[in-house]
Amino acid sequence: MLDYNDDVKARTEHLYPKVKTVISPLEWQLKAPLIDAILTLKKERDAVILAHNYMTPDIFHGVADYVGDSLGLARQAALSNASMIIQGGVHFMAETSKILAPEKTVLIPDLMAGCSLASSITADDVRRIKGQYPGLPVVTYVNTSADVKAETDICCTSSNAVTVVEWAAREWGVERVIVIPDEFLAANIARQTHIGIITWKGACEVHEQFTKQDLLDARASYPGAIILAHPECPPEVIEESDFTGSTAAMIDYVAINKPQKVIMVTECSMADNVAEQSPQTEFLKPCNLCPHMKRITLEGIHRSLEMKTFEITVPEAIIKKAVLAVQRMIDLPPSKVPARYDMVKAKTPVNLEYIS
Repeated sequence: MLDYNDDVKARTEHLYPKVKTVISPLEWQLKAPLIDAILTLKKERDAVILAHNYMTPDIFHGVADYVGDSLGLARQAALSNASMIIQGGVHFMAETSKILAPEKTVLIPDLMAGCSLASSITADDVRRIKGQYPGLPVVTYVNTSADVKAETDICCTSSNAVTVVEWAAREWGVERVIVIPDEFLAANIARQTHIGIITWKGACEVHEQFTKQDLLDARASYPGAIILAHPECPPEVIEESDFTGSTAAMIDYVAINKPQKVIMVTECSMADNVAEQSPQTEFLKPCNLCPHMKRITLEGIHRSLEMKTFEITVPEAIIKKAVLAVQRMIDLPPSKVPARYDMVKAKTPVNLEYIS
């Protein structure tokens, strides 16, 4: 049993101001001993913790070495000098870390931390799609398994998707690009490019639940609030938002523009994590919880470090194929495309086709 004592208090009290708006003093006394133990174990294990923006504040602000969106964490996995990576995120992220750093031990605290997008498509599906559309490049969202990435020409994230699609079209000398598996991200990309988009019927179970009516209700309840939406949301939600971008882009928007009131149409922990950096802004609902992200807890991270569970392995042959697609994405220069996915105000872009 880990106790909250004077030594633990001394070693962790500098962290509490970052989470005091979302974690009560009494709750902190329960979390601080775990945080203290994790910080000690990290040094002993030569480990770093990569935490996605959807991690809870105790993880995000308490124990993480690097925080960010999928692209940012992928870059840190490749750059880190540590011999062990603890993935504060879901399974595909841990696989991506292993692909980029095969010599490192990559652990995920809960093997059940999955992703609806990653489970919506298989490597066999991608091979069939390539046979159906020969000669066209395949752009695959990073929210996919290592097997799927191995069948891919280049990966993308929500922060660089338009840049990646237009790069692929130029490199292959084509006018159409396959973008899988998120149909809403693909539809929102199609609104921002002249390139023809061929996509798959996959979706994020968190973002697909949002509706235009949700945003209209939010505007009525909170007049003057700025609505930020993730591009995995349906296009009708994007049209109703004030700004659309990746989790990193949302954070930057709030930091730069300092709005009085903000509604983040994404996973709930985002607002809690950003609140510490932007005390001038009031963060309002709606948001949805990701059940997979919430499987990663302080207790799980502590157990993972202590017992070295659960190790992520990817066959060498898959790594060799998948690393090309991931590295191509990382090597592209940062996107200069405005973080808006609704430049063409049309419910169904004419350059969008669904795979049958």
